[in-house]
Amino acid sequence: MTEPPYQPETPPPPPMPYAGQAPPPVAPRNGLGIGALVIAIIGLVSCLTVVGGVLLGVVAVIMGLVARGRVKRGEADNGGVALAGVVLGFLSILAGLAFIPIWVIFWNGVFGVTVNEYVDCLNKAGQDSTARQQCTEQFRQHLETSSALPLTTEP
Repeated sequence: MTEPPYQPETPPPPPMPYAGQAPPPVAPRNGLGIGALVIAIIGLVSCLTVVGGVLLGVVAVIMGLVARGRVKRGEADNGGVALAGVVLGFLSILAGLAFIPIWVIFWNGVFGVTVNEYVDCLNKAGQDSTARQQCTEQFRQHLETSSALPLTTEP
């Protein structure tokens, strides 16, 4: 009888992790600050539309302030970006509000009297389709002569 060859003992299993081990660190949540900055820039670009500037500016300010709160709590690390979003958001609001009187003056100066005359003409015409068509033609002719741009395309 032959003896089996010598087999070394199996190594012990690796040690278990400590019970008090800290969880892996959480990545900072910087999305709101970046979003506030992007929306504020878009608001500044679209401030000519008044609604775009004011509405997007308000959204950017709110998002930027929430992002600043996350920075103060240590959940994010982009305080400068969030602050830039807030500042540019306020600028977007101010620029949008500044364009309101510009648009009002423009529309009243160019089309104000004409539109009022057109509406009065339509009210006087009532349900008479011929009179309503005549009001529309007069309005179109007045716009063409005041703007020097043809509103109809003729071959």
